[in-house]
Amino acid sequence: MTAVFFDYPKAAVFGRVVPKTRIYEHVGANTALKDLFVTQVDQIVWKFKLAPETTNLAATRAVKEIQVFGVSLRTNKLDDEVLRAIDRAIPFPLIFELTWSGKRKAVATFKRPSETAAAKWVVSEYFATDWGPGDAPRQSLPVALNLGGLYDAILTAMMPVAKAADEDIQTRVARMEAIRAKTREVDRIKARLAREKQFNKRVVINAELRAVKQELERLSGGAPVSTMKNE
Repeated sequence: MTAVFFDYPKAAVFGRVVPKTRIYEHVGANTALKDLFVTQVDQIVWKFKLAPETTNLAATRAVKEIQVFGVSLRTNKLDDEVLRAIDRAIPFPLIFELTWSGKRKAVATFKRPSETAAAKWVVSEYFATDWGPGDAPRQSLPVALNLGGLYDAILTAMMPVAKAADEDIQTRVARMEAIRAKTREVDRIKARLAREKQFNKRVVINAELRAVKQELERLSGGAPVSTMKNE
């Protein structure tokens, strides 16, 4: 996925360092999580605050503000548990911009308020662009009617498969997660096929592989998750 970075309004600049200890306190971090922060994260900066007063876009029920966090890394690998901890500590949708060795990538999860539990948030798997040059020019923000629409557009730019017609953000995220699951299933079946020596069993595994690949192709082409077999 090509790296995409947006030119956020100057009025949205926040620029405050977030101490790791603040994250630990908010999420009750255990020793293993603290070790991930220490070994993988150099610094966390709250870079931009996208709010009605900084973007001239109205808030929605689900998206009151969008925060953009810069995370400079000590290594090119960052465990999702680190990002998930920051997401748990900050009660707003977040966009992460990771930097390492002169490179930059964007990462985010679809984050929405729980419909059943007040003050809780539901998060998806993480979406990420590839690493790109740290000094690559930024693109203009997507045109949106409100902050919810802006959040939708920013997340969509990180997804490897095109948006289907009349597909809302929750449906699209569910489809992306189903595509990932089917991709992992294809990989597992291929591994089984490579290990299997008996011809008859290889025929059966090949048939299974073709069926899963067909489902993956339909999902990638925009078919909703609810229409797929075994979903």
